[in-house]
This record gives sequence, C-alpha cells and structure tokens, in this order.
Amino acid sequence: GGWGGPAEWFLGAKRGLLCPFVVGTVDQLLLAATRSRHVMLRMAGLAGKVVVLDEVHAADVYMSQFLVEGLRWLGQAGVPVVLLSATLPPGQRRRLVEAYVAGAGSREELRLEALPEPGGYPSVTSAWSAVEGPCVRVDSCEGWRPDLSVALAVCSEPGPGPRASRVQERQAQQEADVAVVDLLRAQLEGGGCALVVRNTVARAQSLYSELAGVFGAGEVMLLHGRLAAGARAERTERCLGLLGVSGPGVGEGRPRRLVVVATQLAEQSFDVDVDLLVSDVAPVDLLLQRIGRLHRHGDRVRPPGLVVPQVFLTGLGGGLVEGADAGSVCGGPAFIRGSEVIYGRHLLLRTAAVVADALRPGSECGSGSGGGVWQVPGGVPGLVAAVYGDEELVPAGWREDAGAARVEWEERQRERAQSAVPFLLTRRGDKEGVTLAGLHRVAVAASGGAEGGLDGVVRDGEMGEEVVLVVREREGEVVRTLSGRALSVNGDVADELIDDVLAGTVRLPGGPASLAAAALGPLPGWVGHPRLRYARALVLDGSGWGELGEHRVHYDDVLSLTVELAQRWPVR
Repeated sequence: GGWGGPAEWFLGAKRGLLCPFVVGTVDQLLLAATRSRHVMLRMAGLAGKVVVLDEVHAADVYMSQFLVEGLRWLGQAGVPVVLLSATLPPGQRRRLVEAYVAGAGSREELRLEALPEPGGYPSVTSAWSAVEGPCVRVDSCEGWRPDLSVALAVCSEPGPGPRASRVQERQAQQEADVAVVDLLRAQLEGGGCALVVRNTVARAQSLYSELAGVFGAGEVMLLHGRLAAGARAERTERCLGLLGVSGPGVGEGRPRRLVVVATQLAEQSFDVDVDLLVSDVAPVDLLLQRIGRLHRHGDRVRPPGLVVPQVFLTGLGGGLVEGADAGSVCGGPAFIRGSEVIYGRHLLLRTAAVVADALRPGSECGSGSGGGVWQVPGGVPGLVAAVYGDEELVPAGWREDAGAARVEWEERQRERAQSAVPFLLTRRGDKEGVTLAGLHRVAVAASGGAEGGLDGVVRDGEMGEEVVLVVREREGEVVRTLSGRALSVNGDVADELIDDVLAGTVRLPGGPASLAAAALGPLPGWVGHPRLRYARALVLDGSGWGELGEHRVHYDDVLSLTVELAQRWPVR
C-alpha cells in the first residue's frame, strides 16, 4: 500500500492515539475510560506519553466520571498528567488529584487528609505516589501582570414569564435586544471593540440581526455552534486576526469599531482582547472565563471611554440588589429560561448572590455608585470557591428559593453521575486491578455504527446530532456543497472535494430536531466512502430551506442554521 497505507491506518478513531504526538479533544481520554471493545488500543496510545488536558473545569458531572476513571488508569500506568484550568472549583480539584493518586497506589478509594489550599493565584498542585505513600505539594506565585479592577453593572431585561406564548417571548427578546443595542451605541460612540456572549444560539442570532441594522454588517460578527464547520473556522480565524494577540499589522488589523456576538464558544481557547464585555449571567467560573477576554492584552491603546474594563450582565430581571437587601422577598431574581435549562437555577442564584454583593454600596468591592468591582485574576479563587462551596451565600429573602434549587440540582447531579456508571471501565471492587484483562468484554455499543460513534457515551445531555448540509435546487438535479461545488445526482464525491463536503457539517440543537435527524442517512454516493458513509445528509433547496421530519430548517451565510419547530413543540 506504500506510505499511504500506514497513514490511513492511523486515521481510525481507535488508533489515532498511537501516534507519537497527538492533539485532540478531551474525548480521546474519556473514551479510554469506557467499556469499549478496543479500549486497550486507546490505553496503549496513552501509555508512554505526557498527557496535557486544558480547561478541565468544563467537564460536567457526567463527563467527570470518565475523566476520574481515566486519571485512575493513567496513575496506574505511571503516565505524567498535567491538568490546566483558570477556574477550577476546590472540590473538583480534590477529586481529580485523589483519583490519580489512588490509581498510582492501586487503591479502591483514597482520601487525602492533607490537601492544602493554594496560598495565592496562579497556583500549582503536584501529586504523586512514593514508597512512603501519597505525596502532595502545593505552591503559588505572583501573576505575570497586575490584577484588573473589572467594573460590574447589570443591564436588566423583561422576563416573558414561564407560560408566555411564542409571540410574547419574541416581544420580550426584541425589547432585550434593543436595550443592548442602545447600550453598545452609547459605549462605542468613540470606537472600540466589544464582545457580547449570549447563553443560547437563538439569543445570539436575534441580537445580531438588531445590531447589524444599526452598526452595519461590516461592524458586527456572529459566532456560534450552529455555524457550518467551514464557516465557523473562517469566522473564528478572522476574529482572531482582528482581535487576537497579533494586533495591528497582521491580517486586517484591529478595527476602529467591532461587536462580536458569540455563544459559549468565547469562554475558552479564544484568545481575543476586547474593550468591553456584555454577557448573559452564567455560573461564576464560566462568567470569569468570559471576563478573561476583557482587556486581555495590557499593551492596547483603548478608546477614551473604555479605559476601565467593564462588564454588563444581561439575562436576568431587575431589582437584583434591592431583592438581595430585602429579607421579606420570597425568591431570587428571574433568569431567562434558556439559562436555567442549560445551567440550573442553583448555580445561577449563587452567582447572582456574589454579583449582588459586589454591587451593594458599602461592600468591600462595591463602588457605591450603582456598580461593583471584581479583582481579576486575584479574586478568581475566592469567587469560584464561594459559589461552588457549601456555605450559606444567598440573601435571606432568597433562601427558600435557593434551598429548593439546591435540592433539585443535587438530585440531577446524582442522576447524571449514576447514568455514567454502566459505561465506566471498572466497577466498584475492580479498581485495585493492575491490568485491563476482561474489562472490555461487556462493550458499549457505538451509536450509529461509526468507528468513532461513542461520543454520546462520554457526553450526556442534548448534544444534538451532526448533519452535513448539501443543496439540491430541484428534484433530479445534481447535489452541491454549501460553497456551490457540484457533486452528482447521487452525491458522488471526488477526493479533492471531501473537505468541501465536510465543511457543511453543522450540529442541530438538541431535542425534537435532533430526534428527527436520526431518520436521515448518507446520500447514495456516500455509502461506500470511508469518511462519509455514516454522515447524515440534510438536503436544502435553492433558498436554503429543508425539511426535517415535521420541522423546517433554514441555513444562510449570515445567521447560519435556524430551526422552525412544529407548533406542538415549545420553543426554548
């Protein structure tokens, strides 16, 4: 087969880790912790390497079950592991360290009695197994740059209520968009670059439409997870070129004025510097990640009105501080429904409590003028520890609401953690073993039959199905890629067009649209192709519309994918 044979062999989802140097997603490690048929290949690929995992705070409770299992086996194999995070909660830090050391000592369970909290920020926690037992060292140092005093303000928006109709929801959304447009118009009057982070794609698309009508499409950019893969890569690269570390003189240079509207894509691995941040309220660690894009590069020359780093918080109702001060108020602030669906009310309430504390006049970080200040990054550990801790945090008037939210959150956490157990490599009682022998016999069935189809095993929730968008203007005509490259009536693909076809890959929102996508399959010309035979083709007409069961979808080069659900399905 010549040199192409070995190279193609390493493309397999199970064998990629066998390469000497591997760059991939955290899923590669998580899958090595599942009861899959070829798990020994994944583990063999990890052995002998140094494993570096970035943004480990982003692993939710379900994914953490596999992360902990993987760390246990890496500890067993003596594989050095480096875990990186700017906002890791103390409890999660302890659990990750204990898992690795337990594996290194072939222990079923291990509790580190002495795991000191870091004395500063940034910090390093080192853990290893020695002859005398587990060893831990914690150290910290001064940051490479002084703390930023980030000013906090709340831009309240009307809530449509839990039983609002679609018309009422759209009206409330439009009012919220107009408020942000007015805010940005005032703040950017003298120029500047702003990042707006919305918690849902629909909110990002809606705000972008309003902003483009005011500032013009040339001064507004939209980034979210429902962009086709090719368009998303191009927009991300352009955004990094405009606002990244390279600065003026590279690419197009920093613009006089630009507004980037994004979803959670902007939370991590997005090295841009903006003069102003507007963000929906999210759990404090994720909110701090977003704030990390604000005045990120200290050598920038800012517009006169944006010299002080400032974040405006959206996605919650008014009266935050007043409600926090009122002991008789029965209930915390209102959040947009999408935020509660994604994050749960418990963490949002605790985050709102630390925000309210900062905003309250006379507090240690309050300015006394309707705004507050967070010290970043110096205040990051304390804020994260407070929100993710067990101490009473919310004001008295919120406690009944917060108590119910905590019970619901803890029950949901237990359910999600338990749902991962059937897929974990080891069961209770198996964890003191020193080999993989027999652990793969009860294999997890891959979803969709694809070689790499275990993604749904290590990530729960409504991830949404991936589909490949193609265009057929009329019945019987050739199929074209999103960029307009012709294939054939059956979709036959020449080798040089494979990447162009896959650039049309887009992830549908979870829920009814993704359920309907399960009925899709590859085009006839893709069935025998190794990279397309498991792809789900969604055919659009010349206007960008397509049918997805009883639902309709639309794709364009501006907003990208939008979904119109059938009337009987509620809109989230």
